[in-house]
Amino acid sequence: MGDVTDLIDHLNRLGHDELGSLDIRGLRSWLAKQQSLGKARSTMARRATAARVFTAWAQRTGRIATDPGALLASPKAHKTLPGVLGQADTRAVLDAAAVAADDGSPLGLRDLAIMELLYATGIRVGELCALDLDEVDRNRRVVRVFGKGRKERSVPYGVPAAEALESWLAVRARLVRDGSGAALFLGARGGRIDQRTVRRVVHARIGAVDAPDMSPHGLRHTAATHLLEGGADLRSVQELLGHASLATTQVYTHVSSERLRAAYQQAHPRA
Repeated sequence: MGDVTDLIDHLNRLGHDELGSLDIRGLRSWLAKQQSLGKARSTMARRATAARVFTAWAQRTGRIATDPGALLASPKAHKTLPGVLGQADTRAVLDAAAVAADDGSPLGLRDLAIMELLYATGIRVGELCALDLDEVDRNRRVVRVFGKGRKERSVPYGVPAAEALESWLAVRARLVRDGSGAALFLGARGGRIDQRTVRRVVHARIGAVDAPDMSPHGLRHTAATHLLEGGADLRSVQELLGHASLATTQVYTHVSSERLRAAYQQAHPRA
């Protein structure tokens, strides 16, 4: 209601004393005013939506003959680049997780395996929680993942993740209870681990070092970015992440470009 009131006040100042005189130029003038006031694009998009709802209602109730709001486009919000950990921060997080697992406790070893596997593969948190024992090929170091739409893909992982998985599997039986089934990762009570627990693990392990807080999805972003920075081609990263469209993967090239630009500006004497 506040957006519509502001719109009507603006139109009155333009001389539109009657609703019937409302046109697309008046609506665009109102949005341009918002931009000149420094309003965020998300705010402008919300106000454009409010204007369209209002003009549609006005036409539907016979107050105006045509609907000028149907011609009004919403300002596109800026895409926010995903946050990622630097390689040094990632190494510190995983080293700290390894230290926390030194006591040999099942939960500590499980948490280390979770952290290593999330970073090694870039799989989604739901995909990790759904993993069964027979979906891990320990000889080839590959996990079989069922992504969105039950689309299957195979994702390799490296030696550190393999070692962490072996350590976890050596003690997994200590958490097994009736109903554990074939779940690769178990909760403290023996059931299949849930996404909330994994998120708690990731926040706790990252919080143990001086690194930006990160969700499991942040580790997915981090894995993709580090792959591209290491020379992986975009198509390969698309397959690893299970993206249906290459356009979804291309956001990571923007992240890498921003890092490259920051490094250049910091290091080049004539930047």
